Amino acid sequence: MSKTAIMLTVNGRNIQFEAEPRKLLSDALREDCRLTGTHVGCEHGVCGACTVLVDGRPQRSCLSFAIQMEGHEIATIESVGTPMGFSVLQEALHAAHGLQCGFCTPGIVMTFEAYLRDHPHPTEVEIREALSGNLCRCTGYQNIVAAIVDAARRMADSNGMRGAAKP
Repeated sequence: MSKTAIMLTVNGRNIQFEAEPRKLLSDALREDCRLTGTHVGCEHGVCGACTVLVDGRPQRSCLSFAIQMEGHEIATIESVGTPMGFSVLQEALHAAHGLQCGFCTPGIVMTFEAYLRDHPHPTEVEIREALSGNLCRCTGYQNIVAAIVDAARRMADSNGMRGAAKP
């Protein structure tokens, strides 16, 4: 099959490469964009390890062709936090021991960076429902849920302080 030129906007950068039209976004991110934080688990969209944000919404990168993503904004785990520190969610996962091997963590972080933006005050039941699309084989999910509850609280507190009137 012949290759075609593809231009992806990933983490605010335009990246151009040639690939077969059938190349999956997950493979393009890892192989052509050299962003290996997006993990490939089941390759069927079930485990959530490959979750990235497309135009701000979580999407399984193993279920999308790279060529379909032209004109869209893609954010990977490499866009979360800074070289100097974790995001609030990453910090909470670290503090609560909400990860073990870390394979599922990028997908969970990407899922909940978007989820907490749209649901600033989730209940534990709502968090568990949203988490059901991310499989973790190492934990019992309790620490992950506790970390997300903590991150939601800290993000809400932070947003409330930004909106507070100054004396």
